Amino acid sequence: MFEIVDADLSLPLHGDAVVHLLHEYASDPMGGGNGLTPFAKKYLVGELRKRDSAYVVLAFEGSTPAGIVVCFEAFSTFACRPLLNLHDVVVSTPYRGKGLCRQMLATVEQHAKKIGCCKLTLEVLEGNATAQAVYRSFGFANYELDPTIGKAMFWEKKLV
Repeated sequence: MFEIVDADLSLPLHGDAVVHLLHEYASDPMGGGNGLTPFAKKYLVGELRKRDSAYVVLAFEGSTPAGIVVCFEAFSTFACRPLLNLHDVVVSTPYRGKGLCRQMLATVEQHAKKIGCCKLTLEVLEGNATAQAVYRSFGFANYELDPTIGKAMFWEKKLV
């Protein structure tokens, strides 16, 4: 049985879980394969605490971290309402295939509705078919305004 909680990043248990789970994800090929940098490990929790737009859900099995969703509130100009972007979605390897991701997504959706969000957004790698299947089953779909123009693409320009 999993316990799904809104993270309290002032609690060492929650802060340690954030770093542990995100390091695990960053170490996986789907997360880049390099793990978190020492800088990120040291400052991540403090930096998240500074951001009012951050919302973090943690899942535990007992006291063992099992999953995390890190979200940031943004704003839809077209809908004139907030939206919630799921920036990181992680289920620790031993807990995959047990419905944990769907439980965390349900918690995030409930929070988003509570704060008046018009939608949830996320990005997923083309090669991550497992995650895509979970997201589709939860109601996510590719973003497009007009099918003749095509789907939205996620781009980046690194600054550091």
